[in-house]
Amino acid sequence: MSTKITTHPAVTIRLENPLEILSQYWGYHSFRPGQEEIIHAAMEEHDVLALLPTGGGKSICFQVPGMAREGLCLVVSPLLALMKDQVENLKDKGIKATRIVSGMNKREVEIALDNCEFGDYKFLYVSPERLLSEEFIIRLRKMKLSLIAVDEAHCISQWGYDFRPAYLEIAKVRQHFPDTPVMAVTATATKTVQKDICHRLEFLNAKVFVRSFERQNLAYVVAFEEDKYGRLLKLCNNVPGTGIVYVGTRKRTREVAQYLNGHGISAEAFHAGIDRKTKNNLQDRWKNNHVRIMVSTNAFGMGIDKPDVRFVAHMDIPNEPEAYFQEAGRAGRDGMKAYAVLLFNNEDILQLEKRIEDRYPFMNEVRQVYRCLGSYHQVAYGSGEGVSIPFNFADFVRQFELSPATAIHSIRLLENQGLIAFNESLDQSSTIKLLINKDDLYSFQVKNPRYDPLFKLILRSFEGMFDQHTRIDLGLLAHRGKTEKQVIHELLLECASLDVLEYHPARKGPQLTWLVPRLNEANLTLDKQVYAERKKLAIVRSQFMKKYAESDSCRQQLLLRYFGQKSDHTCGKCDWCIVQRKALQAEENFEYVSNKIDGLIQESAMSPAEIASQFSKTDQPLVERALQWKLDNQYLVYNDLEKLIAGPTK
Repeated sequence: MSTKITTHPAVTIRLENPLEILSQYWGYHSFRPGQEEIIHAAMEEHDVLALLPTGGGKSICFQVPGMAREGLCLVVSPLLALMKDQVENLKDKGIKATRIVSGMNKREVEIALDNCEFGDYKFLYVSPERLLSEEFIIRLRKMKLSLIAVDEAHCISQWGYDFRPAYLEIAKVRQHFPDTPVMAVTATATKTVQKDICHRLEFLNAKVFVRSFERQNLAYVVAFEEDKYGRLLKLCNNVPGTGIVYVGTRKRTREVAQYLNGHGISAEAFHAGIDRKTKNNLQDRWKNNHVRIMVSTNAFGMGIDKPDVRFVAHMDIPNEPEAYFQEAGRAGRDGMKAYAVLLFNNEDILQLEKRIEDRYPFMNEVRQVYRCLGSYHQVAYGSGEGVSIPFNFADFVRQFELSPATAIHSIRLLENQGLIAFNESLDQSSTIKLLINKDDLYSFQVKNPRYDPLFKLILRSFEGMFDQHTRIDLGLLAHRGKTEKQVIHELLLECASLDVLEYHPARKGPQLTWLVPRLNEANLTLDKQVYAERKKLAIVRSQFMKKYAESDSCRQQLLLRYFGQKSDHTCGKCDWCIVQRKALQAEENFEYVSNKIDGLIQESAMSPAEIASQFSKTDQPLVERALQWKLDNQYLVYNDLEKLIAGPTK
């Protein structure tokens, strides 16, 4: 279908209602650049594509109109960690929000949907794969949607760096809500990807807002370095303030953090495998400057809005410029000087190429991993749909003697095909809902004194369980009741068996969900053309990162041109620009020193020491170079008294 795209310049708009919402719930009294006109377009029921750089406040662009408009805002996001962060942040602000993720059982999904349908919830976060469920769509059609928000919208484009086929289902959802506007947001998208997003989402007259990707306060630095650890230590010592160090593996997060701590730099390791409580603790400590450096895989940074990060360092070359740009952009959000540093060596270039091969395993390898998953979970052919099972990846690859790289990337491919879902860090809190009213509960407590202390404890500690499923903390209840968590757990199970309450115990750890019945692996196929195109695009992106690392031109200019933005001037701040400026300055100083030497010699013969004495200390290296150059080219020669005079060339 034909898609018309109109780019709208920034304008000043007075939106009192959205501004009141922003002030009341977020505590801000003004919008960031670009946000207000995006919100205004959504309020007028336009379809919107918004490109805001990392830290530009993309989520507020759909959360504020989601609050302002009547109904539920459906948010489609591919990132489980980001979903969790945004839902928790909304709840902390007193806004009703929930999410549905892989690993939740059928009853937990029903509870979330009930809350959205009957509980006046404002936000429902789902993965794109959820849109494949007919049961979900049936329930969704009973709700009034105020807005459909598509986060990380580049995933809908076949030209995007993280294409997710399930995103294509969003257009089908629109058929059930023809009057509901759609807002797609992302931090990185080339012009080709922008057009494809609008086409895939069936925007008829899209309003596209693109803020410049130029970061005037951010200096991009690339350094070829064999001793990366030593160079990182120098960076930490020379640049005060907090920082993020990105590495490629969980193991290296621990190694680098240990190295920094051993040299007096407070650092912590962070990755997707850490439990939620530890993650929250680490994030809080880092946000409050109790930890200076966070060493992490790409799991860290999503939803983290710390404005005073002074540097982001990459110890490995990222696979895509889009990912690099987002991660580097987490530095200097306060507008003050900050650095994005990439350290690399020849081994990194080889590893970059190898990682692309690893990300696209052969079809026979994907089939083998799929067969092993079925055996590991004892799922029979034709069964398993909707089943979520704890999944120990390390044990899995060890048991079947698989390459970890081949296994994880095969699992990702199977995810993209909508066959399975792998949640690396499922963290569902315990919830309860009372099934009887207050009067009946009082009667129950009188007749069953064994449970009376439990309910008094629960009612003192938590609210809302008469109306909806409420998260509870068994540890807190055990502490206040001076007992053990297991005792509380068993009492709740007993009450659930008596139909007094509904209780869902907490579940933690990696989970693998079978989204469709297990196929015979012989029937498992991938579109060869799509597969080949995706791999080709991945190679192009990795080649750009190689070019970026090895380039002898302005770093920021390279990045801007990659994203299709014109840049007729160099940034003046990156490592290449600084070298050029110093070279130019040295050239100008050299000319000044050379001319002054000529003037001195015209007045009288002088020794090298006498000439040097006429210059400042900082000019001495240039004086030495100029004298040697003039002697080598016979602009100067020695006379019989070993003093310099003008030579024959002169």
